[in-house]
Amino acid sequence: MVKIEILMQEGKVRRIGELELDRYLNFFEHSSQDNFNHSQAVMEAFPRWSIISGYYAMHDRTKLFIAKQFRLKIEMEVHSTTIKVLQEVLQDKELLNLMEKGYEEFITMANDLAEAKKERVKSQYYTGTTFMEQEYRKRAQAFLSEIVQPFLAKLNFLLGEKS
Repeated sequence: MVKIEILMQEGKVRRIGELELDRYLNFFEHSSQDNFNHSQAVMEAFPRWSIISGYYAMHDRTKLFIAKQFRLKIEMEVHSTTIKVLQEVLQDKELLNLMEKGYEEFITMANDLAEAKKERVKSQYYTGTTFMEQEYRKRAQAFLSEIVQPFLAKLNFLLGEKS
């Protein structure tokens, strides 16, 4: 795993300043919810955008979690860096004890985000055939219910919010 200090030295992560913090948190709070709502709203008509929006709901909520809990802002290579930071902070034994959950559940959550990124990339560039649209509609429904919603519920729990 990559240490956060190394990511900071590389300029991929930095501490959020006091003046920026509220605006940053507010943005990701709303962006995550908007993406989640969009994912649900377009599932039938535009399933590939449902997957993309679902992934971004997860991604933005993760950045909110990282900012709220650790005052860190992802600056470069935002998708892979966000996953690396999440994996790093969820391995912190002290943090895990505070969260009252098992180590494996949190590692699974980080892996879910990594898998979601792969799914988002694949769905963003599909060809648009009738068969693929039907396939992506099924995949979008499963993605939302099996990955996005459980992931967001876990992060909301960590943030002390209702699911």
